[in-house]
Amino acid sequence: MSDTDEAVEEFLENADTAYGEYDQGYADADATLRRLKQHIEDLRETHEND
Repeated sequence: MSDTDEAVEEFLENADTAYGEYDQGYADADATLRRLKQHIEDLRETHEND
């Protein structure tokens, strides 16, 4: 499995967690979007360096 494949898998897990926490009321929309933005940046960086 390549680094990008692992990063995609990790991103999907993190995105699911962020959405789940939002749905359960543990995080507001702004906090959820900030978390997703960071996960996207991490994924993009890994892809560009793979």
